[in-house]
Amino acid sequence: MSSLPPLLSSVVKGPALLPIIQADTPDEAVAIAKALADGGVSSVEVVLRTRQALAAVTAIRSALPDLLVGAGTVLSAADANACKDAGAQFLVSPASTPKLLEAMLATGLPFAPGVATPSEIAMAYEYGLTEVKFFPAHLSGGIEMLKALRGVFQQVRFCPTGGIGQHNLADFLALPNVFVAGGSWLTPANLVKTQQWGQISELASAASAIARQLKTAA
Repeated sequence: MSSLPPLLSSVVKGPALLPIIQADTPDEAVAIAKALADGGVSSVEVVLRTRQALAAVTAIRSALPDLLVGAGTVLSAADANACKDAGAQFLVSPASTPKLLEAMLATGLPFAPGVATPSEIAMAYEYGLTEVKFFPAHLSGGIEMLKALRGVFQQVRFCPTGGIGQHNLADFLALPNVFVAGGSWLTPANLVKTQQWGQISELASAASAIARQLKTAA
């Protein structure tokens, strides 16, 4: 088995936020990323759900070198390698299988594999992984499930994604076993479509304030 890469939490700096970028073109991706950065976000996840996703990763890395740029919706070894080649600085998957875990480990990049059940968490832990993505968070038990998992998997920390918004962000980030929260609530499709970059920056600023306040309190 490959040696363990750095923890994702060790590279995610600033507010504990991991907003999703889904863009049809590299230029659109850069505009979204810039709006998020203007709102105080320091890390983004470009999801592999459009044909230009890999090009978007490369474009954001070039245009915004101070922003940490990862790739999400990684489903195969081919995806993992292509993301690394495109310049992704970390990987996120929505699920976990032994082959997928091994492929992401082999890249040497920090990553968070997707889990939704205790068995999937245990499998990731067998590989030495202590940071995972909890997805879909709201459909998999949400905050109460994360509280229950903490008692069993005391060494594991989570990046919940799915169903998180400004209304419950603080509740998720307040959990001791949550190290970052992800989702698309900061980049709603209607605002992207109408190029309302200022409104995206405002959403990001509000979320960043929540995250920073909790970090200060901790």
